[in-house]
Amino acid sequence: MNVWLLLIPIISAFIGWFTNWIAIKMLFHPKEPKKILGITFHGIFPKRQQQFAEKLGKLVSQELLSFTDIESKITDPANVDKIMPQVDQHIEDFLRVKLPQAMPVISMFIGDKTISQLKEVFLSELRTLFPALMGNYMDKLKDDLDLEKIVVAKVSSFSSDKLESILNQIMSKEFKFVEIIGGVLGFLIGLLQVLLTLLTNS
Repeated sequence: MNVWLLLIPIISAFIGWFTNWIAIKMLFHPKEPKKILGITFHGIFPKRQQQFAEKLGKLVSQELLSFTDIESKITDPANVDKIMPQVDQHIEDFLRVKLPQAMPVISMFIGDKTISQLKEVFLSELRTLFPALMGNYMDKLKDDLDLEKIVVAKVSSFSSDKLESILNQIMSKEFKFVEIIGGVLGFLIGLLQVLLTLLTNS
């Protein structure tokens, strides 16, 4: 058997790996448009960074972090109940410590029973007040804080190096897998070429 035939799968594997490696590099490079033989080359992500930022901004504001979802979580009675022990402790401290210091005369007429009754009234009122208060606050926050605009501005201002670093952190395994697949497919194609050559010559 011709020794060169044995090199075909190895060479094909290298070509398959190399072309995929080049394709991945071209996602980010060149970072600035470059003309070679009249053809303009520009990395896909640097070229489409603004579009990428706009799409990501819409995704974050509409799907990942909507004010409606945040409001529903904050005003959920179950979540309100979680903070009530802290509120209870604060009211207890106010009635037993701060009020006597601020108004000693009034505190003389407030005993344990009155303190318990006042606490119960306050806590009941606050359970009703918190959801409405936070709902109003979220409506105002929604008007003042444009998540989509913030994300678009942030991502648009990233340097090409930072954008490449972030995407590599997220997708490094996928990029490596694409490179390996290129080598494997190249090797298999090389084997097929060898087999066809042997069959043709036999």
